[in-house]
Amino acid sequence: MPACCQAKLTSISSPKNEARAMMPEPAYLHSCQTGLLRERIRSAQAHLACCTLCPRSCAVNRAAGERGFCQTGRYAAVASSGPHFGEEAPLVGRFGSGTIFFAGCNLLCAFCQNYDISHESAGSETSPAALADIMVSLQARGVHNINFVTPSHVVPQIVEALPQAIERGLSIPLVYNSGGYDCVETLQLLEGIIDIYMPDIKFFDQHAASRYGKAPDYPAVVRAAVKEMYRQVGDLRLDRQGHARRGLLVRHLVMPHDRTGPAQIMEFLAREVSPHTYVNIMDQYQPCGSIGAFPELARRITDDEYQNAVAAARAAGLSRVDRRQRSFLLHWR
Repeated sequence: MPACCQAKLTSISSPKNEARAMMPEPAYLHSCQTGLLRERIRSAQAHLACCTLCPRSCAVNRAAGERGFCQTGRYAAVASSGPHFGEEAPLVGRFGSGTIFFAGCNLLCAFCQNYDISHESAGSETSPAALADIMVSLQARGVHNINFVTPSHVVPQIVEALPQAIERGLSIPLVYNSGGYDCVETLQLLEGIIDIYMPDIKFFDQHAASRYGKAPDYPAVVRAAVKEMYRQVGDLRLDRQGHARRGLLVRHLVMPHDRTGPAQIMEFLAREVSPHTYVNIMDQYQPCGSIGAFPELARRITDDEYQNAVAAARAAGLSRVDRRQRSFLLHWR
């Protein structure tokens, strides 16, 4: 048995640990025990030498410190971390979601609300040991999950840090919180490691994807990525306390003039993924970033635009629309 799993089995007992022991175990603990995690670490790190981890396929040698579109080299850069209470209710619970914001991004949307982090890479390079320390420290603060924000370009760094975190008792679900611009091949490296996938489907309109995200292939990429995420984890499932344990949670940010194609997105989820997909239709769009170059987006959304997106979800047959309510959610049985 790998040392990381031996350490996990002898971790210090506490009321919180005893409560968690009664819940379904996070996938990565089993992968550590079987040796799959080590195999995935080797495979993921091999990709750094000629990086094609994301659809940009920059082919730079990140293992040697070279940087491509994401402006990230050998080590992940962490911008901030801490309990977050603004996420969806099944992630937040009482003690918050343990967010780790990575600097850099493979998408760089013009309207990004974290412009300094994504576009300007405001963060500090973090070793695997330090990243493991962040995860364990967040768990010690009582958070219900470890929420990797903008992780698409740092998959090797995340999996590399996990054994050290597991050795120190990490035992809560891992959340992959991405912009949806993910390669299927990279997501497959995370099968059996990530418990909850939380992609943001930004655009189903190719022109909008090209104009605002410089990624005309985004609609095709996100379709394939979300299907792969669902294949791995299925519909979102909660424990008896209402906390998310495993599954898919999809976000969509409503933008002015319905430029992102919300009706098409909801139809796709209902018809090609699952009618039980948990969807958060977000209304917090505001002009920021470099949006000055796009006057059509230089305002907040209207109530009608938001309600139209919600109505599109209902019309498509999606009933699990996040409203900070839990009565319609599926629970572990």
